Amino acid sequence: MKLIDQVAGSFIEEAGERLAELEAVLLELESDPTNMDLVAQAFRAMHTIKGSGAMFGFETVASFTHQLETVFDEIRNGRLAVTQPLIGLSLEARDLIRRLLAGDEASTRLDRDRLCKALRAYLPKDGQPKTPLKEEPKLPSDEKSAPEKTFRVFVRPDPELFRNGTNPMGLLNELVEMGHSRVVAHTRSIPGLSDADPEVCYLSWDIILTTTKDADAIRDVFIFVEDHCSVRIDLVDDGISQESGEDYKKLGEILIERGDITTTCLKESLAEQKRVGQLLIEKGAVSSETVEAAVLEQKAVREARAKREAQAQPEAGSSIRVAAEKLDYLVDLVGELVIAQARLGQLAATRDDAELVSVAETMDRLSAELRDSTLSIRMVPIGTTFGRFKRLVRDLSGELGKEIDLQTDGAETELDKTVIERLGDPLVHLIRNSCDHGIEKPEARRAAGKAARGTVRLAAYHTGPNVFIEIRDDGAGLDAEAIRAKAVERGLLSADAIPPPAEIYKLIFLPGLSTAKSLSSVSGRGVGMDVVKRSIDALRGSIEVESSRGVGTTIRMRLPLTLAIIEGMLVTVGESSYVLPMSLVEECVELTQADVEKSHGNQIAIVRGELVPYLRLRNWFGVAGDRPPIEQIVIASVDGFRFGFVVDAVIGQHQTVIKTLGHMYRETQGLSGATILGDGRVALIVDVSALIRSTSTAAQAAG
Repeated sequence: MKLIDQVAGSFIEEAGERLAELEAVLLELESDPTNMDLVAQAFRAMHTIKGSGAMFGFETVASFTHQLETVFDEIRNGRLAVTQPLIGLSLEARDLIRRLLAGDEASTRLDRDRLCKALRAYLPKDGQPKTPLKEEPKLPSDEKSAPEKTFRVFVRPDPELFRNGTNPMGLLNELVEMGHSRVVAHTRSIPGLSDADPEVCYLSWDIILTTTKDADAIRDVFIFVEDHCSVRIDLVDDGISQESGEDYKKLGEILIERGDITTTCLKESLAEQKRVGQLLIEKGAVSSETVEAAVLEQKAVREARAKREAQAQPEAGSSIRVAAEKLDYLVDLVGELVIAQARLGQLAATRDDAELVSVAETMDRLSAELRDSTLSIRMVPIGTTFGRFKRLVRDLSGELGKEIDLQTDGAETELDKTVIERLGDPLVHLIRNSCDHGIEKPEARRAAGKAARGTVRLAAYHTGPNVFIEIRDDGAGLDAEAIRAKAVERGLLSADAIPPPAEIYKLIFLPGLSTAKSLSSVSGRGVGMDVVKRSIDALRGSIEVESSRGVGTTIRMRLPLTLAIIEGMLVTVGESSYVLPMSLVEECVELTQADVEKSHGNQIAIVRGELVPYLRLRNWFGVAGDRPPIEQIVIASVDGFRFGFVVDAVIGQHQTVIKTLGHMYRETQGLSGATILGDGRVALIVDVSALIRSTSTAAQAAG
């Protein structure tokens, strides 16, 4: 891949994050239209997309974003008010920018023309605002009232920067626009004309910038070229220092702090009793440009301190962006290391070698720490998924003619990125159902003594090795009798069966079961909840429903923290080994021949007075050989239903690195993957939920 393509890809990725930020800010601004800090935040996101888009050749993106930015500049300057139609138009514009970034330029021409015309209609004519403000707006604190801080910015581009089409002058110009600046170009690295390569960047720059912006805003200028540019940003004056300008560092101190000279070099120069800058240049210790940059910094800070502005904002920490593919590969390598360590530990246990045992124990500790650290890197806050649903609920409210608020809690709860990626669609189904079937129309809510605005609450929290996600609404609740009647009509339930409400609510996850009286563009065809159930099962999770008629419904999902490594229960059947997810295992009990005879051929065990159906893995997977006289039943619980799996022996708890099955075996019912044991043998991972469903289906067909 060419460097220009890599940089363009980086821009698209970063722009996607800015668009996600913009959507969240616009939705918040809709509920707080006078918050000028939010306006400034939205404006910055647009400005970054526009400026970087133009730099990397996305002219259409830059041109269209400029139209939206112009409107928000009017809001920023107090000449235009934030209204709900304007927020709706801005969200449409944001969606169109995303389509443009995806390369959908030709098919968006009509939408671009329409939105540009609508945006221009908001611009003032003859100096009169289109939507006048009733009062003087509060000025953005980050731009109007923030103190002027002084930064030392050193920029050294990668020599190959020109080859990817980037012009560093655009970056410098954007810095200059942030405030009062002094720029010094370092030309010492430029070779003679005969040796110079016109496609190589030999220059570097020192910029002394006095601005109301903070370090993050300066760093954002270089956000799309951070991998191809060395940038150092130092705060040299915070804008609140009460010291006199004359008390600022001497020239020699500045050069030492910058790393341009050593203390020894400074002392030798001072001993000659000449001006420090002149002496250092004569000694060849620094260039004249370096001394000039230090002098300008000294002058700028002294001037800034004289103003004694208000308190500056602290600088945020830095981070590194890593491609998801590299992270996935790292996790795979750690998995292989865990397997190799297990084999080493087993080998050490069979040898009478204290030194080998010591090495194995050290490897065990280090591999465990590396495993936990690597998996933690894959963890991302679930709030990254929650943010998209605010827009979903807003749009559904208008489409359904309802008033609905979305409340979120626990957005900081972390999950494996793979789980989060596969969780999006199930959550969309559930939230759409809550808005369509759960929340009533405003007039119906008022008639029931409720507030006209309904609420959907989305929450996440940790409990042990699992994460729980809840979708709770204060709507009409589920009609258990209507669900039962529909199930009887479709032959899913016998007419004389009267199961408890909790069992009736589970029926909504069956394919094709819907109690909606009419179809809508949102839901009503019964093709959503069964998809949700299959998706959660595929994540090795479970789902349960609680509901109270007239009060509301809660849907609770339990999910594992990660899909890469699980704690499992290792069992054997004949010569074969199997692993059952430990999170689903409740207990293990013995099964004797006498117990089998008591059940009269029915595969049911009595465990402390409770009947528990069971399945022999030997029969299901066709394992040859005779059963031992005393077998073991591993009892698992899925969605509150207890089910047993009969095995020959239970080995114990085993940390399982999950390996995917080959194409020939992926459709095998009851298996979700495989793992490698310490002795090199392969153990199959049992898909408990799928196996229970398959058994139930087979039993119904036989009955």
